[in-house]
Amino acid sequence: MSQRVRTRPEGSGQALSEAYDTALLDLDGVVYAGGNAIAYAVDSLATAREGGMRLAYVTNNALRTPDAVAEHLTELGIPTGASDVITSAQAVARLIAERVPSGARVLVIGGEGLRVALRERGLEPVESADDDPAAVVQGFGGPDLTWSRFAEACYAIARGVPWFASNTDLTIPSARGIAPGNGAAVEVVRIATGADPEVAGKPLPPMHRETILRTGAERPLVVGDRLDTDIEGAFNGEVDSLLVLTGVTDGPQLLAAPPQHRPTYVDADLRGLLTGQPEVVEADGGFRCGGWAARAATAGRLELDGDGEALDGLRALCAAAWTAAGDGVCELDGGKALARLGL
Repeated sequence: MSQRVRTRPEGSGQALSEAYDTALLDLDGVVYAGGNAIAYAVDSLATAREGGMRLAYVTNNALRTPDAVAEHLTELGIPTGASDVITSAQAVARLIAERVPSGARVLVIGGEGLRVALRERGLEPVESADDDPAAVVQGFGGPDLTWSRFAEACYAIARGVPWFASNTDLTIPSARGIAPGNGAAVEVVRIATGADPEVAGKPLPPMHRETILRTGAERPLVVGDRLDTDIEGAFNGEVDSLLVLTGVTDGPQLLAAPPQHRPTYVDADLRGLLTGQPEVVEADGGFRCGGWAARAATAGRLELDGDGEALDGLRALCAAAWTAAGDGVCELDGGKALARLGL
C-alpha cells in the first residue's frame, strides 16, 4: 500500500462532526477510564450525535459482548445500542467463518464475547481440543482465565488446527493499573507451540473492514488514544484519524511517531469533534500554529517560540518533528519544548 507520508497535523475549517459522517471511537482512554466517563466525553458525544454524526464504539477487548458494552455506555449517560458496538471478537469470528465450513466447531480460549460472536456467524463454540475443532480462537478472557485453557489451545494447534487471535494488545488498563492483555496470553501459546495466529483486531485490516460493514460509514473518522492500534488502524484502512490526549499517548511518543502512527488531527479530548482544527503552516524555516513557531534546530533539538494554546504548540512541534523524520522516526530532543507547553 502506498500512502502519502504525513508531515504535519491537518487543519479543518469545519467541525469534525460535520466533516465526517461516522466517528469510530475507541473506548478505554477515549470515552472512559477505569469505568468512569472521561471529562467532556458525555456532552461532546451527545452534541456530535444531535448534529447528525453516527457514533460507533470499536474495541479490541473481546471479553464483553456488544450488549454489555452498550449497557455500560448507557449507564454512563451515552445512550448506545448493541449495534453501535464493534468488537475484535466479531472481526475474528467473521475471519474464521470465511475459513471453515458453516456449523464448524471452534475451540474458544477466552470469554463470552467470543462465544456470542461465533454463534452469530453460525459456528459452534467448544471447550476441548478433543471436541474435534476446525479452528482455535483466542481472546481476552479476564483475570480468571486458567492456565489449562492455554494448554487446550496448544494441544489443538499441535494437531494442525488453525489458530486465530482476536487481537495482540500486550496490556490492558484496569482500575488498579496496567494488566496483561490478550497479546501476553497469545505469547504463552506461541512460545509453547512455535505457531503464529491469524489476528483480526486493530490495527489490522479485518477490524477496520468489520467496522465499515457494520456501520456503512462513507466518511469515517477513527478516534483513539493509542498510536499503535487506533492511529495505525486508520492508516491501514486509509481513513482519517483524531488522536485525543486523554489516554496512553504522551508528547514525546507523538513527536517520535513513524508515518503509520501519525494522526490526521490532534486534540485534548472529545471536544475536538465539535470544532474545526487550526492549520499548521510553514513559516521562517519552521512551522507555525496559532501563536507558536517550531523548528528543527542544528543542535539536534526541537525549538519552540511564541505563546498561546499549548495544543497549538504541540501541533507545530509535530510538523517540525515529522518533517525532519520523513518516513522514519524523529530523534531530535523535544523535551525542553514540551516542558514549556506543560506536556
